[in-house]
Amino acid sequence: MIRAIAIDDEPIALKVIENFCHEIEAITIEKTFTNAEDGLKYLKKFPTDIIFLDIEMPNLNGIDLYKQIQQNTLVIFITSRPDYAVEGFNLSALDYLLKPFTFERFKQATDKARDYFASSNNQKAQHIFVRADYRLQKIMLDDIMCIEALDDYLKIYINNQKTIVARMTMKAMLEKLPSTEFMRVHRSFIVPIKKVESLRNKMLQLGDKKIPVGNSYEEDVLKHFSA
Repeated sequence: MIRAIAIDDEPIALKVIENFCHEIEAITIEKTFTNAEDGLKYLKKFPTDIIFLDIEMPNLNGIDLYKQIQQNTLVIFITSRPDYAVEGFNLSALDYLLKPFTFERFKQATDKARDYFASSNNQKAQHIFVRADYRLQKIMLDDIMCIEALDDYLKIYINNQKTIVARMTMKAMLEKLPSTEFMRVHRSFIVPIKKVESLRNKMLQLGDKKIPVGNSYEEDVLKHFSA
């Protein structure tokens, strides 16, 4: 089931979105917000697959709100102004609904979300998507050398050749990664298990990288690599 919320300062628009979502089995609308700041607070605490997001709102518009979201949540922008479409798609919006929209047009947008998640689930052992530089980036799991936490950001090392910086938490990243292939070994590091070459003096060797093992993770790491 796709988890969705809607943020729009017009209560009537929220009611339309709720009613349309109730007609679509693949989506459950969990919350609606007329205040953008309240919606942003919710998104910082609860995982959400997709947002129906109005662009024109007082205090905080939808585009600026979406730029602040730390989790990798898809967005369908909603507005009465077609001139916002280009900027919306530059942020990798899944779709763009122009008010007033019909149920058929709404379903077309949600079908895109359904197809996206179906594709991701079928190939979840091969790649993940992360939002970086205001767009969704596909990262092959086999290419990940390690992941490092830096305050509110993660630095993803790709085969020691390049890095991708994404604004998300370690918890959110672990939820994306298959637990059989990746392990958190330190409060600041996640490593791909199959790339660990050795463990010595609480240091993991992965190619030319040395990753420390944190005290609270030492027991699990020792159990895994001693088995």
